[in-house]
Amino acid sequence: MSSLTPTTSSSPSITSPSAQTQAKNPISLRLYKVLSTNFEDYATREALGTLSELYGTPDADADGALIGEHAAKARRSLTRDMENKLAESSATFVEALGEVDQKLTELQTHISAMHMACAEAEEQLRSTNDASKTVLERAGTLRDERQSISAKSTIITLFLASFTLSQDEMNAMTSRDVPVGAAFFAAMEKCEKIREDCRVLMAGEEGPTRAGLDIMHSTSTALEAGYEKILRFLTHEFRRTGKDLCLEVNDTIQEGVKRLQSRPELLSEALSILASTRQNALLTSFLHALTRGGPSGLPRPIELHAHDPIRYVGDMLAWVHQAIAAEREFLGTVFGRGEEGAGRMVGSVRRFSKAEAGEEEWIRELMDIGVGGLVGPLKNRVLQTVKSQESSIVSYKIANLLMFYWVTMRRTVGEESEVTKGLEELTEAAYKVLRHPSKLRDLDDPALTPPLYILDHAQVLKEVMSVYQSSILDEEQERLMSLPSDADHTKTGEKKKPGLGSDFGKVLDVAIDPVVESVIKGGEEKGKLRPRWDASVWIVNCLTYILSVLEPFSSFTQEKQEGIKTLLDTHVAALIEEHTTSLLDESGLLAV
Repeated sequence: MSSLTPTTSSSPSITSPSAQTQAKNPISLRLYKVLSTNFEDYATREALGTLSELYGTPDADADGALIGEHAAKARRSLTRDMENKLAESSATFVEALGEVDQKLTELQTHISAMHMACAEAEEQLRSTNDASKTVLERAGTLRDERQSISAKSTIITLFLASFTLSQDEMNAMTSRDVPVGAAFFAAMEKCEKIREDCRVLMAGEEGPTRAGLDIMHSTSTALEAGYEKILRFLTHEFRRTGKDLCLEVNDTIQEGVKRLQSRPELLSEALSILASTRQNALLTSFLHALTRGGPSGLPRPIELHAHDPIRYVGDMLAWVHQAIAAEREFLGTVFGRGEEGAGRMVGSVRRFSKAEAGEEEWIRELMDIGVGGLVGPLKNRVLQTVKSQESSIVSYKIANLLMFYWVTMRRTVGEESEVTKGLEELTEAAYKVLRHPSKLRDLDDPALTPPLYILDHAQVLKEVMSVYQSSILDEEQERLMSLPSDADHTKTGEKKKPGLGSDFGKVLDVAIDPVVESVIKGGEEKGKLRPRWDASVWIVNCLTYILSVLEPFSSFTQEKQEGIKTLLDTHVAALIEEHTTSLLDESGLLAV
C-alpha cells in the first residue's frame, strides 16, 4: 500500500566530488532514501489508529495462527470494510445533515418571518418617521419657544422685582395692621426709587409705554396710601404725646415728618394738631407755674412774688423764654435738627442754609402758635404790674427788662411772632408810665435854688441813668441791634426797628424835656410874682443843676447836654445883657 510507504525527507546537497559519484550509485540512493525515511508521520499514525479501532486487538491468550488469520482476513476485507465504514459514516452524516437541514429550514422559515416582520417594522418606522417629522419640527419649534419664554420669564421676573412691590411691601404701605416702622419706610423708599427709574424709562424717544404708565399709576396709589398712613400715625402720636412738655421724639416720628414734607398739605394738617396740642400744654403749664409752682411745690408759684414787681415780671419773662427755648429744641427734634442750635449763643442771629429755610418756616409758625397762647396771661399780669407802680425807678427797671426780652425774642423767633409783638406792646406801655409831666409847685418861693420837685425828679433821673449804665443792654447790645434779625434774613425790604440808644433817648426826652419846659414856664410865672432878676437867675440855676446831673453820664446824654447848654447860654447872655443895660441905665451911661 502506497499509504504505508515511508516518506523521505530532503537532504542537503553534497558538493564534494566523491559525493557526486556516490549519488549516481543506485544502492547509495536507496540507502539514503531508507535512512532518510521519517517514521513519525502523523497521518500514518492516525490511519493505523483508525485501523486498530476498526478491527480490534486480539486477546493476549490467542495463539499466533489465530492472530495471523485475523490479520489476513483484515487485509482481504480492508477495502470492503472501508467502503462500508465510509457508507455508514456517510449515512450518519446524511442523517445528521438532514436534521441540520430541517433545523436550517425551520431557521429559514423564522428568518423569513423575521424579514417580513422587519420589513413591516421598517415600513412602520418609515411611515412613523414621515408622520413624526412634523411633530419633531413642532417639538424643535416648541423647544426654541420654551427657551425664549424662559429667557423672557427671567427678564420679566427681574423687571417685576425692580419695578413692582412685593405683597409684604404693599401690606406695609397700605395695611392698617402693619405699624409704621423700618419696613414701611423701606417700602416707601423702594416705591420712590421705582418711580424715579420709571421716569427714566419713559423719557425715551418713543415716549411713555403702557407698562410705564401702569407702574406710575400703581406706585402713585401706593405712595398716596403711604402718605395717608404717615398722616394718621403722626396725628395719633401728636395727640397722644404732644401734651408732655418733656417729649422725646423717636426716629419714626422724625422720619415720618421728613417724608411728609413732600406733601405740604398733609404735613400742615398734622402739624396743626401738634401746634394746638402744644399750645394747650404750654398754657396749662404756664398757669400752673403761676399759681401752683413746680412738683411738690418747688419751685414756688410765681405769683407769690407779686409784691416784688421786678422779680415777678422777670420770673414770668424767664419762664416764657425758657419755654420758647425748650419748644424750639423740641420742634427742631421733630424735624430732625436736634443739634442745629449747638454752639450758638442765646439771642444771637440764626442763619440757615437754603435746605433748612423751609423747615425753619415750619418751626417759626409752630412756635408762634404754640407760644402765642402765653401772650394773653402774660400781658394782663405785666400791664397790671406796670400800671400799679408809683416809683419811676421800678417802672424804668421793668421797662428795661421788657426791652431786653423784646430784643431777645425779636432776634430768636422773629419780629412777626405773637410773643415779640406782645413784648413790644408791653415795652411801650412801660415807657408810657415815665411820660407823665411833672407838676409845678412853689412858684412864689423866694429861694432861687432849684425847687424840691426838680431835685426829686433829678434824683430819679440819676438813678434811672445809673441803672441803664449798669444794665446788660450796653454798647455791645447797641452794636448787635444794628445787625439784621432773622426776619431780615428771610424777608428783605422790611422797616428796621430803632436801636436801644434811640429808645433811651426817648426816656431822656420824657424825663428832661417836660422839666426844662416847666422851668421856662415857671420862670415866666415867677417873674410875675418875684423881682425881675429872680426869674432869670432861677432859670439859670435850675438848668445848671439839670446839666450837672447829666454830665456824669456823657456817653449817652451828650446830645441832651448840648441842647440844655445852648438854652443855658441863651438865658445867661440875656441875663448879662439885661443886667448890663440896667447898670448903665442906673449910672446914666446908657445914653452915652
